[in-house]
Amino acid sequence: MKSEIRIAAIGVGSLGFLHAKNLLTKIESAKLVKVVASRRESAEQAAMKLGIEKWSTNPDEVFADPAIDAVIITTPNSTHVQLIKGAAQSKKHIFVEKPITQTIEEAHDVIQTIKNHHVFCQVGFMRRFDPAYVEAKKRIAAGDIGNPIFFKGVSRDPGSPPASYIKNSGGIFLDFTIHDYDLARFLMDSEVDSIRTMGSVLQYPYLKKFNDLDQALTYLSFESGAAGDIESSRNAGYGYDVRAEIIGTEGTIQIGSLQNHNIRILSKKGSTYDIIPEYQTRFKDAFELELQHFVDCLVSGERPACTEIDGLRALEIATAANESFLLKKEMKLIHSLV
Repeated sequence: MKSEIRIAAIGVGSLGFLHAKNLLTKIESAKLVKVVASRRESAEQAAMKLGIEKWSTNPDEVFADPAIDAVIITTPNSTHVQLIKGAAQSKKHIFVEKPITQTIEEAHDVIQTIKNHHVFCQVGFMRRFDPAYVEAKKRIAAGDIGNPIFFKGVSRDPGSPPASYIKNSGGIFLDFTIHDYDLARFLMDSEVDSIRTMGSVLQYPYLKKFNDLDQALTYLSFESGAAGDIESSRNAGYGYDVRAEIIGTEGTIQIGSLQNHNIRILSKKGSTYDIIPEYQTRFKDAFELELQHFVDCLVSGERPACTEIDGLRALEIATAANESFLLKKEMKLIHSLV
């Protein structure tokens, strides 16, 4: 493997631009050589802000360039299949934001293409790389809380994305709660056996047009015999709120806090502190660490810790979650062979 990995960023929205900026300023052994966006002005402006020369509106230019080693895909969920396959077929390693695809059939298609062309793929479940979650994983594995028997997840956004985003997102379970589904597998070290979901539209009526929700609840049963629940909300006007708790037979681990800075103000009016405003602030370190891991794997030739198979497993849970909501019943998970 090369000592310097040349990477193109496909998609330069808020998260895509963050990844590109991290590549330039934070990630060792990597070089950002090109950005791609569907609109000319977006691509050109991103390149100018990042201080790089090359930009394009055509991903095929990246795939055809033998000097580019890998791609970061941060585009609408519906575009992932075509871009992953194009990258793999041109021998580019792949970092793709979740979900890997929108359907299980599509996931199997891209996984086979990845396998056929012998490239690495890492899926962007950044919470796995957050230092607090990494430490919790170590403590659970060390037996600090005994056997894990219950997972509790809370994911609350300050508001809902606009209709232009929602219409292609795949819905709250696929686009939002999938982070918690992956984290549940990661921390509980067990596959999900069955799932039951419910939800409502409480604040954003336009979501009904797309059969989407702004408030949802998931109940999980694991193959290990453990259980769990996850709250998913787009109604947290106070800030960005992501937490998890793992209850064990001998103790409990709690991860995450609403507090943005480690300070508290005491006054005659009471006690206050700053609340985390949005996801890029909360997971700043995680976004850097997951990209550093991806690049390190390409340099060393080691397989990434969060692969296309993890992307498939989380997608299977999200798909069953959506079916459970639509059919109003518990769904048994079927984990397909790969």
